[in-house]
Amino acid sequence: MSDTSWWRDAAIYQVYVRSFADGDGDGTGDLAGVRARLPYLAELGVDAIWFTPWYVSPMADGGYDVADYRAIDPAFGTLDEAEKLIAEARALGIRTIVDVVPNHVSDAHPWFRAALAAGPGSPERELFHFRPGRGPDGELPPNNWPSQFNGESWTRHADGDWYLHLFSERQPDLNWAHPAVRREHEDVLRFWFERGAAGVRIDSAALLAKDPALPDWDEDDPRGEPNPFVDLDDLHEIYRSWRAIADEYDGVLIGELWVPEPERFSRYLRPDELHTAFNFDFLARPWDAAELRTSIDTTLEYHAPVGAPATWVLCNHDVTRTVTRYGRDDADPGTGFAFAAKRFGTPTDPVRGTRRARAAALLSLALPGSVYLYQGEELGLPEAEVPRDRIVDPMHFRSEGRDPGRDGCRVPLPWRAGGAAYGFSDPPGADGVDGEGGVDGEGGVDGEGGVHVNGDGTATGEPWLPQPAGWGTYAVARQEDDPGSMLRLYRDALRLRRGEPGLGDGPMRWLDSPGGVLSFARSDDFVCVVNLAEETAPLPAHRSVLIGSGPLDEGKLPQDTAVWLRT
Repeated sequence: MSDTSWWRDAAIYQVYVRSFADGDGDGTGDLAGVRARLPYLAELGVDAIWFTPWYVSPMADGGYDVADYRAIDPAFGTLDEAEKLIAEARALGIRTIVDVVPNHVSDAHPWFRAALAAGPGSPERELFHFRPGRGPDGELPPNNWPSQFNGESWTRHADGDWYLHLFSERQPDLNWAHPAVRREHEDVLRFWFERGAAGVRIDSAALLAKDPALPDWDEDDPRGEPNPFVDLDDLHEIYRSWRAIADEYDGVLIGELWVPEPERFSRYLRPDELHTAFNFDFLARPWDAAELRTSIDTTLEYHAPVGAPATWVLCNHDVTRTVTRYGRDDADPGTGFAFAAKRFGTPTDPVRGTRRARAAALLSLALPGSVYLYQGEELGLPEAEVPRDRIVDPMHFRSEGRDPGRDGCRVPLPWRAGGAAYGFSDPPGADGVDGEGGVDGEGGVDGEGGVHVNGDGTATGEPWLPQPAGWGTYAVARQEDDPGSMLRLYRDALRLRRGEPGLGDGPMRWLDSPGGVLSFARSDDFVCVVNLAEETAPLPAHRSVLIGSGPLDEGKLPQDTAVWLRT
């Protein structure tokens, strides 16, 4: 694969900065923490890091409410640190992907503040979607569009105008029909490409364009009227202009596209638009052989005509962690993922979930194209149950408390088995920063009080989200030397994937297999087999087992187990 085509089969690691590693001891992850842990990511074997937004933000939605794209939020560091991080990662063979959020900005953004101050009918308000209300006194919102975060998508300002926000009221939507909006985002792309970013991930990429009439819409309307704010054709012109800019820098554009129709999804991947897009259909499917095979076939079928590689994702910062999701019963809500199904107290079996997550790791890493790995998945972290009084995610509050929100998959990582914050806030260069040194169990008691006292007498701020009791069970330091750990499975599989000529981008063919078993070849001598059936399954003829998610049973493949074979 050429240097400019690295993205076609890359293994990309998602860093949620607030929760990865805390370098200054204040309880919030930051760029200093990431820089100190770059050797860990290099040893893991990833090709690129995708950073969730690190820009100046009030953090009303975890940084996806951006106030300034050209500055780093002080909680994370400085622009100079970001440039050094990009360079240091590249020196280790790891590229950097930054996140942009073009559908909306923060209500603290200078543009929106100016719009509120300027008043109804002003040019400043034309950068957003301000409208008078309906009803005799304008007391009703301009239309019935729902928010992606539950509830209404309009908020009324004191002067009577309403403004559109498809997410929270702290995230006003931009008007992409205005040329200034387009120019600003094109400048932002250049700003980050010029600082060494290899790619840009585009948040909510299907939502930017709106029907200018802002009509009412009911998704259950039997007339089948098209959605006036999702997947409009005007988007393609926007992304063609972005692709031209990206090509100037050999940069890559990656779309977050929740577009259910495969044919319309693939339009965004034409050669003059986005390079790749997240395949959410795969992570939404339940742990079922027929369902997963259908997703794989459909994905490859619709990527092929546009020449784009597929992507495979099991989890991200918005989605229930894989171990917890796959540990659930097959009945409602099942092992698939849907935002509408999230509720407190859903039972799960962590043993079953871990077994399936290990098998799913080998499945996803063996499929054609690129793969995304969310931080903590390589540790087998479950979804944490965050106490209600510590939840910060707006999805929870806008659901009137029904939805637990996304905080459970964003809890700070455990780096060592004991001590303050399980090593999350170990300072760069301190003992234990790479999983060595430090005395497990020393220091303050996690989750109590606002400050931890470390074994060396230094103080550590309480993590911004509480880590559950027993979080140290999953610590990096505990897993590194355990050949049966999830971390070692991912390290070994990523190493094999990088060295195996048939893996990454390229063809695959299904092999005959019993019901409930997925078996496919990626080359003349490489086969992946995954058993999702209740009974053990025979393996095809092979010379050796390259790696397995679990032990074989007298030469047969147990339930919820995957292997890579040399045939």
